[in-house]
Amino acid sequence: MNDAIEQRKEVLMTIKTEIIQRLNIQRDEAQIDDDTALFGNGFKLDSVDATEIVVLLDKVFDIKISESDDPSYMRSINSLATFVIQKKND
Repeated sequence: MNDAIEQRKEVLMTIKTEIIQRLNIQRDEAQIDDDTALFGNGFKLDSVDATEIVVLLDKVFDIKISESDDPSYMRSINSLATFVIQKKND
């Protein structure tokens, strides 16, 4: 169980770090709540940013997105982490 918790923490931190760097978010990892919405009232990301997140998933986690994937994985940092962990465990 502790391994799963540590894995999740590591994935969350990696996602936050990559999003900050790739999308020029003016915050540090500690300032980003895991449940902050990526689009809408949260980070206010757009479709170009969504494409960058897909590239991030491919380059950092070696995860290829398919059309059959439910796009709700992009709701928040937390949902992205859940998606990454599920894909890694498949």
